[in-house]
Amino acid sequence: MASHFTLRAVLVGLGIGVLLCFSNMYFGLQTGWISMMSLQSSLLGYAIFKPFQPMLRTKFTPVENVVLQTVAVATGTMPLAAGFVGVLPALELLTEDDHPGGAIVLSFRQMVLWSLGVAFFGVFFAVPLRKQTIIREQLRFPSGTATAQMIQLLHEGDEPATTVRRRRSPSQEDDEAEEEEEGTPLLEDAEDQQKDHTWHLKLKALLFSFSLSSTYTLLTYFFPVINKLPIFNWLCFNLVDFQAWDWYFAPSLSYIGQGIIMGLPTTLSMLAGCIVGWGILSPMAYYTGWAPGPVDDWKTGSKGWILWVSLGVMISESVLSLVLVTVTSLAKLYRRSASFDEANQDEAEKDVPKHMQVPNWVTIVGLIGSTLLCVALVHVVFGPILPTGLALVAVGVAMVLSVLAVRALGETDLNPVSGIGKISQVAFAGLIPGGIAANLIAGGIAEAGAQQAGDLMQDLKTGHLLGAAPKAQFYGQMIGSLVSAVVASCAYLLYRTVYTIPGPEFPVPTAQVWLDMSRLVNGQPLPPHVSSFVLGFAILFAAIVLVQHFESHRPWTRYLPQGMAFAIGMYNPPSFTLARVLGGILVYVWNGICNDSIRAAWLKDSPYRVLVGPVLIIIVASGFVLGEGAFALVNMIMQACHVPHF
Repeated sequence: MASHFTLRAVLVGLGIGVLLCFSNMYFGLQTGWISMMSLQSSLLGYAIFKPFQPMLRTKFTPVENVVLQTVAVATGTMPLAAGFVGVLPALELLTEDDHPGGAIVLSFRQMVLWSLGVAFFGVFFAVPLRKQTIIREQLRFPSGTATAQMIQLLHEGDEPATTVRRRRSPSQEDDEAEEEEEGTPLLEDAEDQQKDHTWHLKLKALLFSFSLSSTYTLLTYFFPVINKLPIFNWLCFNLVDFQAWDWYFAPSLSYIGQGIIMGLPTTLSMLAGCIVGWGILSPMAYYTGWAPGPVDDWKTGSKGWILWVSLGVMISESVLSLVLVTVTSLAKLYRRSASFDEANQDEAEKDVPKHMQVPNWVTIVGLIGSTLLCVALVHVVFGPILPTGLALVAVGVAMVLSVLAVRALGETDLNPVSGIGKISQVAFAGLIPGGIAANLIAGGIAEAGAQQAGDLMQDLKTGHLLGAAPKAQFYGQMIGSLVSAVVASCAYLLYRTVYTIPGPEFPVPTAQVWLDMSRLVNGQPLPPHVSSFVLGFAILFAAIVLVQHFESHRPWTRYLPQGMAFAIGMYNPPSFTLARVLGGILVYVWNGICNDSIRAAWLKDSPYRVLVGPVLIIIVASGFVLGEGAFALVNMIMQACHVPHF
């Protein structure tokens, strides 16, 4: 346990997590996009410890890296878990018609208390699910598995060696032992030199991409025009004013990096949503008089009109996907219980020793305590807006929906927190008719539980593959959540003080989605003529989900659009989507080059291609995202100090 849970891993994880928290707050307020950044956390953690490895009394090990990235992820994802990029800005947008007294603006103290209230119960929800989903069923949790592979790759050649768990026959183990015996010191020295050279290439790529993105971010402050290039106006010689419809290009390296992380299929789905929403539906709504206001107006403009269509797509895909995952999981559990015997028990992967697991009494006491803490702090912050009994019901609903979210995450790598929040809003509309503010708070509680549970389950999958102690990860998650309750509140307060939220720099589209959904389920009418489009697109994407589920073995199903990505492309302006698509193309081309499916003579013998390979593009993407996320804070300080710019 002591070798897994070390003070140095926790402190470095917190440092990285604070950076990720500010970065996620920045991107979340802009587009609603939040990333776990577990791969990036493990990479940064290793980069920090690598130069000091020869001087350390005990080496920085893979299991320490697991704890480090667990702490970092818990700290970095609080902007979404506590609703700083959705629920809290939505409460600030309330009008007198929505809620007596209008907008609800929390003070710093209230934000910290709210964050503490929703920060822990999702963690305790996840602990009992570990044995069933990870040990018995061995669900994939693709991001957690990828992080384990990244950590193994980073620490390859370090002592003590750790490998990702996999079944091997006795003959394979004998062959590996013979290969180890045949090794010579000369060969080992050569291998060590090559590994050091490979690491230096990775570090060089990370520093270069981080510096490039940081420089661009600083330049956007002094020369804002470079962040809005009207390339479509140039292409048509200004015969059509595309920029008036938000069609321009922002060459943001961070959003290119996001596109690299998302991959080409996801970004192409976003592009499809962007074209349909901003290229077809938006002009149509304006010229027919259905949305006569300014394009960027959430209430009367086409931006707000197409948001309803994207909301229909999100709800349709989220609800149906959760139903399918639930039915499939129950069927698997039934078959498993019907056929379970001693042979199957012997084949199951063994768990870590009991002393490395979270004790049952800690889970039970923690679940009760965190539930009571949530109910109490919600009452302190919001008073009678959400009655105590209904706050307790909200935690119960969050627990049920979190179980579904964890299973969906394990099967598909998608944590449907947005859909879960919407389901909770529908449920509470019947319990608190007309209570729009209470509806938002209850939905925020459900989203927090699903987010925290999902994050920990991905991390526990990583730890299981590398032999880390679940107890160490559990404590790391708790520490990260505790610290981030304060850090995230500080970050949001800074952005709210310096910038107008929502405003040109930070439109906070997710807040508008939350508010519109709350108004809808509480009886407020839809904008003119949008209902038929909402219904039509909801049916279309429900059909796509069914086809993807039942015809997944057919290759052509991979070309069908992803509903959530399509919806994001609709409610995000085209500039963000176009940059992400560029990133998706880059990762596709680079992977093709590395796999020799796309020939590039000038990169054929490149050390980056040969030695670093496909992981290089992830490293570059990490530098792009972290560079803008970090230096956005510098821009904010300059904005607060009124540093002159053009």
